[in-house]
Formats: sequence, C-alpha cells, structure tokens
Amino acid sequence: MLDPFPPPPDWLRSFVKPYALRFTSPTLTEHIHEVLLAFAFYQFIHSVLAPWLSPKLFPNHYPKFNARTKLNWDVHVVSLVQSVLVNSAALWVMFTDEERKSMSAGERVFGYTGACGLVQALAVGYFLYDLIVSIVHLRIFGVGLLFHAVSALWVFSLGFRPFLNFYGPVFILYELSSPFLNIHWFLDKVNMTGGRAQWYNGMLLLFMFFSCRLVWGTWQSVVVYRDMWYALQQTRAASSSMLQQPVNINAHVFHPVRDGSMCLDETCARANAEITRFAEHTAAGVPTWLVVTYVTSNLILNFLNFYWFSKMVDTVLKRFRKPVEEVQKEKELSRAEKAAKLKDEIAQDIVLEAAAQLEKDEATLRTGEFLTQEQISSAIDKGLGENLRRRKDELIGKVPLPSPGT
Repeated sequence: MLDPFPPPPDWLRSFVKPYALRFTSPTLTEHIHEVLLAFAFYQFIHSVLAPWLSPKLFPNHYPKFNARTKLNWDVHVVSLVQSVLVNSAALWVMFTDEERKSMSAGERVFGYTGACGLVQALAVGYFLYDLIVSIVHLRIFGVGLLFHAVSALWVFSLGFRPFLNFYGPVFILYELSSPFLNIHWFLDKVNMTGGRAQWYNGMLLLFMFFSCRLVWGTWQSVVVYRDMWYALQQTRAASSSMLQQPVNINAHVFHPVRDGSMCLDETCARANAEITRFAEHTAAGVPTWLVVTYVTSNLILNFLNFYWFSKMVDTVLKRFRKPVEEVQKEKELSRAEKAAKLKDEIAQDIVLEAAAQLEKDEATLRTGEFLTQEQISSAIDKGLGENLRRRKDELIGKVPLPSPGT
C-alpha cells in the first residue's frame, strides 16, 4: 500500500538523499518529512501543550508538582499521545495493506511499502525525541530507558535500508500497553492510588503488556529470526558463487507478479511495484553484522519487557495489598485494642453501677435513713473509682453513725 501522505518537497529530498545513501537508508528520502514532523509534534506536546493544558485540566495537582514530577508528567503525556497515534496507524496498515499481506519470507526482509514506511517514520520520530530526553535527563530516567531508546531507534531506523520494513507495524504494537501504563501513572499523581479505577486499569495494563510485549513480541521475534535466517542463507549462497560478479538475490526473493501484470488498476500496479522499488539496494543480500546487531537490540528490548513486567506486577499489586509484616502488626494492634476496649467497658460498667449505688445511698441519707457499717463496707468493696470512694468517705465523715444499741 502506498504512503497516504504526500511525498516530501524536492528540496528536502535532495538535501537528505546524500546522507541517506551514505548510511544505506535510501527510503528515508521518502519519509524524512514525516520523521521531522513527528519529532516536532512530540516535542511541541512536551514543551508547550502539556505544560499549558495540564494546569487547566488538573488545577489542584499539576501546579503543586515539583520540577521532577512535572517533567515526568509531560513525558507521560507525550507517550500517551504517541502510543494512541502510532498504534492506530499500525493496526490500520496491518488490516488494509493487501500487498504487505501477500509478502513472502524474502520480501518480508527486503521488501518495502510506503504505508509501513509511514509507521516507521512515526516511530523513529518518537524514539528520536525519547533518546534526547533520556540523554538530557539521564539521572532521572536511568540507564535502562536510555538503552531502550537507543535499541528502539536503531531497530526502527533499519527499516529505511529497507530491512524488515514489513515488521515495523508488528513490533510497534508493543506500544498497545503504553496508554494503560500512562493512565496508571497519572492516577497515582492525582491521588487515586488504590481506587477502583486504578484497579481495573491495572488489570488491563498487565493483560495488555503480557499479551502484546511478552506473548506477541516473543512470538514475532521468533518469526523474524526465521526470516532473517532465510535471508542469510540467500546471501551466503550468492557470495559463494564461482562467478566474478556478485549474484543478485532479488530473483530468489521477489515474486514475478510484482511487476503489476496481475493488477486491474494503476494503484494496485504502483503498490506492487513499490515492494521492489529499492531492490537495487538489497541485491547483495543482508550482511551478517546487521543481523547480529538487530538480534542483539531485539533481545535487549525483550529482556527489558520481561524485567519491566515483573516490576509492574509488584507495583500494581502493591497498590492493593499490604505487606505481611504490616498485616501482622495490624492483627496484633487489633487484639490489643480489643483487650483495651473490653477493659474500658468493664471499668465503665463498674463506675456506672457504683454511681447508681452512690445516688441511692445519698437519697437514703437525704430522707433521714442511716447506713449500717456493713452497707458502707459493701459499697466500698464494689470497685469504685477513687473519686467516688473519696466522695463516699466525705459522706461518712459528715453523718454520725448510730450506736449498736440504738
């Protein structure tokens, strides 16, 4: 499928072409404007849109953040926008690009379509922005994110050789989990940690990350390794030829129908011809160093995905479960509180009963009745509080007790 966006202006193509050929990236001349626009768009969100819009949407939170948190917030806004944009483009290409669907193993390595080039341009523009941010703020984001940015930028830039242009939309689907990851982070910062919204989002995050990065990503890595092994075999067969001139491997890679002879309209013919458009740059095959560096970068990304998934599980579950030590302390505290409460209730019952008895005795004194020594002793022995005992003693001291013979 052709690139839905118009090509770059001639002056820009002419300016970039010598550098693109020097770095063996000829298709970059067709997508340089998309790379630059994507980078500028993401940088605009980071520097202008996010700092301007966030205080309006979150006036009780964003203005109170320190500089480090604001930087993280703005980066997450860019990541959220980018992941939604590039995933939409990748899924659209994968479902609608008929020429891409018909590619053979060799064409998946050496072929090219403009639609896949667009997805790669959007990805390269973002990872270029990500690389700059990771370098400038290395102390904040750490070495792990820097390695991720370098590896991702390298892998997607290789598509401009063209090399594995077919797999651009495939591996960009790693980003399907990024919207949920960013939302989870935002909920933490707006004091919604541990709420129902974060729970549901956290479960979706773990499911999407596991499905897209671990299951889908690992499976597609195996598939791309298989295709690259096929390409290496073709290259080695060509290089071992007894002929003086290197053998062109394109005859073994591209289908004959790519000349458009099977098409009914011009668009189909152009789209099929585009697959072999840069075949002259891949006629010598794929160098071993390129396969090795690609596999290395891919393994780094996969390792980071497995590592981050384990951290994400701990982080998400930590929001909704308490450590064992904390639970044990709460149990012990609960037992102590219950014992103290029971003791207070018993003491309160004793005081109330004693107060009632005291009121009864005072009423008896007011009506001229006298207490016997046994009644007084019985009242004192009832576990009265100090204040009540003192008050009782004062009463006894004021009222003369009758003699035994009276």
